[in-house]
Amino acid sequence: MTDDSPAWRNWSGRLSAEAARVARPSSTDEVAEAITSAAADGLRVKAAGSGHSFSEIASPAGAVSLRLDRMDRVLEVDADTGRVRVQGGIPLHQLNPELQRHGLAMANLGDIDRQTITGATATGTHGTGARFGSLSTQIAGLTIVAADGTVKNCSAQENPELFTAARVGLGALGVVTEVTLQCVPAFPLHSREVSLPLERLLDELDGLVASNDHFEFFWFPHTRTAITRRWNQMPADTALRPVSDRRKALGEAFETVAGNALFTLASALPQLTPTITRGVSQLFAGPEQIDVSHKVFASRRDIRFNEGEYGVPRDNIVAVLREIVDWIRTSDEKVTFPLEVRFVAPDDIPLSPSYQRPSAYVAFHQYHRMGYRRFFDGMEDILGAAAGRPHWGKMHRLDAAALRPRYPRFDEFVALRDQLDPTGVFANAYLDRVIGVAPHASPVEERQR
Repeated sequence: MTDDSPAWRNWSGRLSAEAARVARPSSTDEVAEAITSAAADGLRVKAAGSGHSFSEIASPAGAVSLRLDRMDRVLEVDADTGRVRVQGGIPLHQLNPELQRHGLAMANLGDIDRQTITGATATGTHGTGARFGSLSTQIAGLTIVAADGTVKNCSAQENPELFTAARVGLGALGVVTEVTLQCVPAFPLHSREVSLPLERLLDELDGLVASNDHFEFFWFPHTRTAITRRWNQMPADTALRPVSDRRKALGEAFETVAGNALFTLASALPQLTPTITRGVSQLFAGPEQIDVSHKVFASRRDIRFNEGEYGVPRDNIVAVLREIVDWIRTSDEKVTFPLEVRFVAPDDIPLSPSYQRPSAYVAFHQYHRMGYRRFFDGMEDILGAAAGRPHWGKMHRLDAAALRPRYPRFDEFVALRDQLDPTGVFANAYLDRVIGVAPHASPVEERQR
């Protein structure tokens, strides 16, 4: 969202809301002014990034929509230490080429780069690689504006409790206006996409994850084949063999046009879904390449969909996947989009889904024109029973009572929120549901009546 209209809509089009008003600050001081002004008027505040969350986490219904699109600058680069300070509204697709220009890169990225750096980290966004944490683990420092307009600089040495929690802060602890990233020297990635029979993949999964720096796979329901992605870091002086821009653009355009046409047909004639997914899966694998890391990690997503995702303990993943395969086979549910499975290292962030455990993430999707509720409920039942924790930016049905036992430091996070925002300045209906109502606030839904 980069205009002054109070209308808000997320990327998939499932969610929309009307803000009370819009503020578009360009500095930390202007963010503090917007927050204190809103609080004085009895209004809540919700920071908005690119709208790429599938959950209601950023919905500004009835609040001041704080749009950070003017806060998109790289502020400081220390090439010797790899520390890079940026404004919180910079989108990843804008940040990554800037880092490359300075000979730096983020150690790992997700497969979409439309999000802002603070939107991605606030929700626990991750890539894949069993030795790599989420994007939030790459934060070395941050600046956050609290509900009373106080500006706090945070790191492992300064305000360490707030720093630890705010790396995956859900937007509940304040507005993060600046982030210092610990980057690494720029590196090329060798990318190979290989199709395997699903059963063989499950039998060999541990070895595939261990033998590749970054490994993930996609499985299209109604098929017996998985498409694996194997990305491995190469020496800095490796000759690049990228896919040409023209070939890439043509491939993406074809996938978008053909995919939309086929998925639209599936929404009109669900009985054709198995045939369609088998055809689409043949278009999915990309060519082998060696290119700068951010161009390999991220790809375009022009076909709209809805998505949920859970992280489960790494040791549970094969049993979980076999249960999912059985559920889809026996339920006769028509699923158009693939399941995506990725692997993430443990971390120490209280509300990170990878807190203190190696994790495997299962993302489940459905075309935006097709019903998803029964399918998503079935996936949540299976993943939840396997001690799954939902990705905060993806769709899920859990509330605070269900989430508390899954996070050992859940109450610690809530206590910090209660201290920093006791009146619920940063609350919305989603936060009320997942972490509870602030101690001196009434539920957002009551305030909107």
